[in-house]
Amino acid sequence: MARATDTDTVQQVSVRYLGRKGRITQFLRSISTLPEQERPQAGNRANQVKQELATAVDQALARLGAGPPGTDAIDVSLPGRTVPLGALHPITLITREVCDIFSHLGFDIMEGPEVESDYYNFEALNLPKNHPARDMQDTFYVSDNIVLRTHTSPVQIRTMEKQSPPVRIIAPGKVYRCDSDITHTPMFHQMEGLMVGENISFGDLKGILTAFVHQIFDDETKLKFRPSFFPFTEPSAEVDILCVMCRGRGCRVCSQTGWLEVLGAGMVHPAVFENVGYDASRVTGFAFGVGIERIAMLKYGIDDIRIFFDNDMRFIGQFVSY
Repeated sequence: MARATDTDTVQQVSVRYLGRKGRITQFLRSISTLPEQERPQAGNRANQVKQELATAVDQALARLGAGPPGTDAIDVSLPGRTVPLGALHPITLITREVCDIFSHLGFDIMEGPEVESDYYNFEALNLPKNHPARDMQDTFYVSDNIVLRTHTSPVQIRTMEKQSPPVRIIAPGKVYRCDSDITHTPMFHQMEGLMVGENISFGDLKGILTAFVHQIFDDETKLKFRPSFFPFTEPSAEVDILCVMCRGRGCRVCSQTGWLEVLGAGMVHPAVFENVGYDASRVTGFAFGVGIERIAMLKYGIDDIRIFFDNDMRFIGQFVSY
């Protein structure tokens, strides 16, 4: 051992004599074949040799700059190994950013159950029994009267039942619909907002949403309101923004129109106020809803919603901030 010039030679000697099939190991296993009076002395002597050889191996490895058998040598000249850092999911990042924007605008953040009754998910929101949204092809039914919520609007109803005007809330959370393609998934995230009080107008709605769009994108992003229909708002509107990809010139993302639909909004329908006991002749309000995935796709230039749910760390790792 004292003359060994490399660790490979030392390791070979160690395996030859001390390994599982080494000579000393085999001798110790065969002691039972010796005459009984010779076994103690043979065993003691073999163990002594084994210990002396193991010590010699360790000393030789230490002299040659290696650790004991089975350990790796440390090369202090190599650069350090970095520890991979986690990252917040882009959906979480956008949800937090949206909540921060509306919190600074004076909105409270409310949450509600994801498994909802038919009443809170549909009926209280002026969606009658024969409305298409109740179809099994659009909604996940747990039972005849229990569904996976299709929007976070039930949180608005639950809040108004417990709180008198004025009300100013947003309701972020998961929602569920029977749909799956490059722009839809069975589970996705929404953030809905509600403001109720005296003399709340459509102009207030436009001002709030303009402030939101400018903060989530930039001040150069224009928006427009198109007439639409929702059972729980009247009048209702779809809100479009100038395409963030082509800046209105027309591209594949905006179908060459220069505009992208980002959310729906409108003035709360009087029937909804009646369902929660509000006096529709005294108070008015507006509501709006935006898809978190939709905002994330536009903000980060993502063209397939399914990538959010693939758990591909190469994708998630792009959002690490050091």
